[in-house]
Amino acid sequence: MALSKIPFRPGFNKQITDTQAENIWVDGDNVRFRYGMPEKIGGWLEISPNTLIGAARAQHVYTDLDGRKYAAVGTNRCLYIYYSGQFYDITPIDPDRQQTGADITTTNGSRVVTITTTTDHNLEIGDLLTFENAGSFTSPDTGYTATDFDDVVFEVQTIPTTTTFTIQMPTAETGTGATNDGTLDPLPYIEIGPLTETPAFGWGAGRWGSSTWGTPRTNVNATLDPGLWSLDNFGQNLIATVHNGRTFQWQPIQAVGNSALTTRATSVSNNPTKSVMTIVSDQDRHLFHLGTETTIGTPSTQDKMFIRFSNQEDISTYAPTSVNTAGTFRIDNGTKIIGAAKGKDYILIQTDTSAYVSQFVGPPFTFSIRQVGTNCGLIGQNASVSVDGAVFWMSDEGGFFIYDGTVKKLPCLVEDFVFTTKGNNLGINKNCGEQVYAVKNSLFSEISWFYAKSGSNFVDRVVTYNYSENTWVTGSLARTSASDTSIFDKPYMTKFTQNTAGTLPTVNGISSSQGASTYYEHETGVNEVDFNGNKTAISAYIKSGDFDLDVEGDGEFFIKVRRFIPDFKVLTGNSKITLDLRDYPNQVAASSSLGPFTVTSSTNKVDTRARARLAALKVENDAVDENWRMGLFRFDIQPDGRR
Repeated sequence: MALSKIPFRPGFNKQITDTQAENIWVDGDNVRFRYGMPEKIGGWLEISPNTLIGAARAQHVYTDLDGRKYAAVGTNRCLYIYYSGQFYDITPIDPDRQQTGADITTTNGSRVVTITTTTDHNLEIGDLLTFENAGSFTSPDTGYTATDFDDVVFEVQTIPTTTTFTIQMPTAETGTGATNDGTLDPLPYIEIGPLTETPAFGWGAGRWGSSTWGTPRTNVNATLDPGLWSLDNFGQNLIATVHNGRTFQWQPIQAVGNSALTTRATSVSNNPTKSVMTIVSDQDRHLFHLGTETTIGTPSTQDKMFIRFSNQEDISTYAPTSVNTAGTFRIDNGTKIIGAAKGKDYILIQTDTSAYVSQFVGPPFTFSIRQVGTNCGLIGQNASVSVDGAVFWMSDEGGFFIYDGTVKKLPCLVEDFVFTTKGNNLGINKNCGEQVYAVKNSLFSEISWFYAKSGSNFVDRVVTYNYSENTWVTGSLARTSASDTSIFDKPYMTKFTQNTAGTLPTVNGISSSQGASTYYEHETGVNEVDFNGNKTAISAYIKSGDFDLDVEGDGEFFIKVRRFIPDFKVLTGNSKITLDLRDYPNQVAASSSLGPFTVTSSTNKVDTRARARLAALKVENDAVDENWRMGLFRFDIQPDGRR
């Protein structure tokens, strides 16, 4: 019988059964579609010898006035600047927990040091802090000196009392042991938030009237958000806001010289002290605080539907007057503002149920804020992204949306796979919605949403939409933050690893429970490459739906596949081809697969003896330096009876 082409349509379709998906791709990992054909995604290269403490939850790239390139990365523990191949710790000091005049207590031969503060320290186990102004140690009671404490970072080990905590030194005490000796000033890092969403227990959790006043709740349907940042730049200054916390700024080298890299971010004066997030309105240069305080400086007045914007060109003035453009607004559809994204000439503000557009209109109203969508709530603060003036987002309603002048739901052929948790499908864990991270990859016209599947507390899946070719794919690539190509030539992304201690900054007594984030440059080569050049294979595969013989009835005849002719636009190394065979739709194909057949760039044809009513094609690779981009396969298929 003559050879037949099987023209598979681009993109995945997971909304139908494999047997329905004739000439359609149904599954795969680490693949994308370009010009209608599937290929393995690009590799990634570790670009720093250091790993960051905690899980990276935000990333922002920009330049200063001299064109120096920066990437700001915020984890649930620290804030970093990446510049010229190096990371620098610029984490702010918590002004509410900073103290002076603390003492140390040590024991000969022990590395444990107890710090006694003058008032309640409000620290927790695992908090990071440093010290300054250490001194006045009474020798020989202690062998430690000021240099063992000043500008050295420690992790809090235990909390014996509200005015004492312990740290661990790199070396044991050589003196006889000190008791409340010396003086030093503890400088705790700003409190950002937990590693993952956590249940909310204790006083204030639960519904009003559900129990007696003053009684801690131990079983309520509430969670605490993970540690998040919103990062933006106001001109050349970095603006960094802790989720439901303070706003800080960092001035780059152009403003203060090379000392900027060793200078921590500092609080922005006269700003709210508790906001869901901040975002800069670039064209008119206002700083927006979303979900913020109705009374600046009073955290208890935070209203998560309240918006406050600064005076134009002045991020420290928020009180509206007749001669400035500062102002406030409260939106009313939803229970809280989740996030926001910049469009062409507007900011799209998204609650848990709705979408609003804010546009600059000038005096006397400054901004127009109007509702543009309902039943389209944002799933997490970082789940929306701007593309060519439009905004795309993943919704808590169970779908994907776009605003390009009107709100529309995107048709999605992998929607059930992403959102449904019925049966054996492990769709998204909505309790980890705040970890969803959206990023645009301009190199391939893609938007990716990284998310945690059901049963997982950390990001471990990705769904990608190609907005030029209108295709969807899914995969296992896990990235907790990312930035597009703009300032840098390639996308930069972070991967989180559990039970590993980050290496920057150097922290005495750090525990592996903090976790660590690795920084990668993506779309580089075809492998995963660590900082030392060691390669790890990126396994990729794509699998089609079933095809059969359309002769005297659809699927009436068994088919015999005698040979196939592979066609690759690109094939480096080997590719493995498998024919998954089955006689009936509900039969497990893996039990009767034929292959894999190893194919190289010199393979002209592959002879087979495949026989079944239904067949599916799988193309994959699993070794270092392998890469492929498919063309159009041809199969020698003929009828082989009805049994």
